Amino acid sequence: MKKTILALALMSALTGAMAQTAGSWLIQGGLTQISPSVTSGTLSAPAPANTTVNVGSDTQPTLQLTYLYTDHLSVTVPLGLGFKNKLYGTGSISGVGQIGTVTALPITVFGQYRFGEADAKFRPYAMLGLSYVYFYDAQGSATLNSLNPLNPVGGSTGLKVDSKFALSPGLGMSVKLDDRWFLDLSYAKTFLKSTTTMSTGQTISTTLNPSITTFGLGMKY
Repeated sequence: MKKTILALALMSALTGAMAQTAGSWLIQGGLTQISPSVTSGTLSAPAPANTTVNVGSDTQPTLQLTYLYTDHLSVTVPLGLGFKNKLYGTGSISGVGQIGTVTALPITVFGQYRFGEADAKFRPYAMLGLSYVYFYDAQGSATLNSLNPLNPVGGSTGLKVDSKFALSPGLGMSVKLDDRWFLDLSYAKTFLKSTTTMSTGQTISTTLNPSITTFGLGMKY
């Protein structure tokens, strides 16, 4: 009888640990795509009139850590090494191709509210994050060098993109595969505006507002 009670208690404890209950850790790995939705200002003079830019998407492997404070409230921190985005000329310089690159490292903390029971197979959630988007390693291309009227002969045009804070609301869904493994899909939108300054003095402001889509496979602890 004592052995039976002990076994039942152990099974109960294990079952609780495997559900998405208060005190659980969720660790997942997967892929994240960041796709900017750009509204560009115009490059300040001297520059061709209506010189604007666009920013390409990038997909990278990422990790994600989640801690459940209650059965419904959790905090999530995505982890990655940065996203390298290509910059393209638009407007009056449309068709010139790539004019530079910049690497973005979003540092975000999400608060989540998970719907449904802790052991439900499907758990949709809503989330709101505060992001600090750190831009680094911005470089102009040979095309930009040739277009910039202030670029010194034989030199190159440097770029600096301002890092900014931004809000990131989103939605997601966690799908239970078994007592430990789960799939997770989430979508967030970061409301982000930044200014790029060229080493020759011209500036351009862009509203980036990237969409962030993450798909991952995770384990509960």
